[in-house]
Amino acid sequence: MKKRQFKTESKRVLDLMINSIYTNKEIFLRELISNASDAIDKLYYLSLTNKSIKVNKDNLFIKVDYNKDKRTITITDNGTGMTEEELENNLGVIAESGSLKFKEENKEQNDVNIIGQFGVGFYSAFMVSDKVTVESKSYKEDKATIWESTGVDGYTLSPSDKKENGTIITLHLKEDTEDYNYSELLSEYKLRSIIKKYSDYISYPIKMEVENSRKKEDSDEYETYKEVTTINSMIPLWKKNKKDINNEEYNNFYSDKFFDYKEPLKVIHFNIEGNVNFTAMLYIPSHAPYDYYSKEYEKGLQLYTNGVLIMDKCSDLLPDYFSFVRGVVDTEDIPLNISRETLQENKNIKLIAKSIETKIKKELLELLKDDRSKYEEFYKAFGTGLKFGIYNDYGMNKDKLEDLVMFYSSKEKKLITLDEYVQKLNEDNKNIYYCSGETIDKIDMLPQVENIKDKHEVLYLTDYVDEFAIMALREYKGKTFVNVANESTDLSTEEEKEKIKKENETNKSMLDEMKDILEGSVTEVKLTNKLKSHPVCLTTTGEISTSMEKVINAMPTDEKIKASEVLEINANHKIADKLKELYEKDKEEFKKYTKVIYYEARLIEGLPIDNPTEMSNLICDIMANK
Repeated sequence: MKKRQFKTESKRVLDLMINSIYTNKEIFLRELISNASDAIDKLYYLSLTNKSIKVNKDNLFIKVDYNKDKRTITITDNGTGMTEEELENNLGVIAESGSLKFKEENKEQNDVNIIGQFGVGFYSAFMVSDKVTVESKSYKEDKATIWESTGVDGYTLSPSDKKENGTIITLHLKEDTEDYNYSELLSEYKLRSIIKKYSDYISYPIKMEVENSRKKEDSDEYETYKEVTTINSMIPLWKKNKKDINNEEYNNFYSDKFFDYKEPLKVIHFNIEGNVNFTAMLYIPSHAPYDYYSKEYEKGLQLYTNGVLIMDKCSDLLPDYFSFVRGVVDTEDIPLNISRETLQENKNIKLIAKSIETKIKKELLELLKDDRSKYEEFYKAFGTGLKFGIYNDYGMNKDKLEDLVMFYSSKEKKLITLDEYVQKLNEDNKNIYYCSGETIDKIDMLPQVENIKDKHEVLYLTDYVDEFAIMALREYKGKTFVNVANESTDLSTEEEKEKIKKENETNKSMLDEMKDILEGSVTEVKLTNKLKSHPVCLTTTGEISTSMEKVINAMPTDEKIKASEVLEINANHKIADKLKELYEKDKEEFKKYTKVIYYEARLIEGLPIDNPTEMSNLICDIMANK
């Protein structure tokens, strides 16, 4: 037996790796299986160029075993194996990668798909083991060697009687601690789940002895038996030709991977070749997960490299407004950090993300065009996120999303797009009219809407983010958004405007007194000809509407705002005549009427009343005096 010491710098790296580089202990199995796959890849590749190396691809495999009594997990492969010298060089010197060296020696060959790069994955075994034994025989010689180490103290080399080429790695698991239950790894269920999660698409069979049950002959009783079976799928669905995949296969993959009981609305399966190469299989869900609009929701796509899961949710591949998309991306053109758990900053990541974003938008527009009902189903689930995307980042992404959003139409009585609204406008009409409220029915009954909807189509905004999105857009295809509940919105003729202007001038003292009675609640009281049958309404000046006031003030912050309200009284309604009469004859009653119509206007807008008791008493007094 030969005793060897790790170099001082290797000891530091090993300690760093065990305690810092890998954050997820389950990664050890992914790394060791990937190393085994690399060894088999190398042997198979060499057999293609060296006729003296006889390899039957059907006989190549990786095997995972466990022993509860001995507390061991064993990973076996029949790949190239290692000589004693290679064991010293590859395992005795941390960060010395035999896979990387092989890849560099054969870099002119495009079909060499070696996963390992850094030569550190093997040492992830020490996260879960207090001793690691490697028994290996190289295809190049008859001699076999055992490499054994308990960590930073070094390693030993001793002869082995192993006859077949390949490598057997045995992990002696640590004892359980308060922080981690290592014994949990010693189960068929746990090992299978790790393999399925990270290594399901390794291109060689990963075999494991599993327990099954069967009915006894001539009996109703069942017996258990063990058999070696292949755990992994090997061929990823996304690597198959789309023509060879049916809807059931797509849907089953989606259900198995993302635990969704409903079928997705759409599957987007595509390959990109160019500056960066990747394959993506994306899904548009039919409904939002329960936590989609919460801080707990994590966006991201599963990221694979050569069939190995690198990240379960790679958030860099999706913009926030498309965070509803689920799926996988497989590429070899991205740099990983040393643990292969996170990505390094790289332009290829951005190129992939940009391609994915463009593809998602294109597919959504096609869904909108070809299957309206499905798109509306999608929009009802995820439309709020698209509108947030318009509003966030100061409207930077509004051009990407404006064609995807929809709003309820007063004329169509259904959801329509902005483009559909604009297509119906003549060249002289430069405005897109909208109004915000709690529900479609409430907006439809607003006094401000009644008159305008007879002349123009009005978009009804019922989502709390709608008006903020509209403010970020400001205009669409040269048409300006106009809030019908804003004081400045007036469709009157010049003659009508002049007439109402004179009416206000004539009654200026009465209107000023009404404003004083309301003690700063409104910035102005005026007579209007904009109302059809309603006696009164509240409008606003400036960009803050009453709807925005409600949304912002409902947020759990100390900041509260107030819209600049204008009380508008229908000049053609009997209430205007009554106010004029009381102003001249009974100032006390005039004051009561002023407050009551203001309270009514707030109720119509869905705004709270500071003193509902006062309102009730005022109404009762007015009724009693009739």
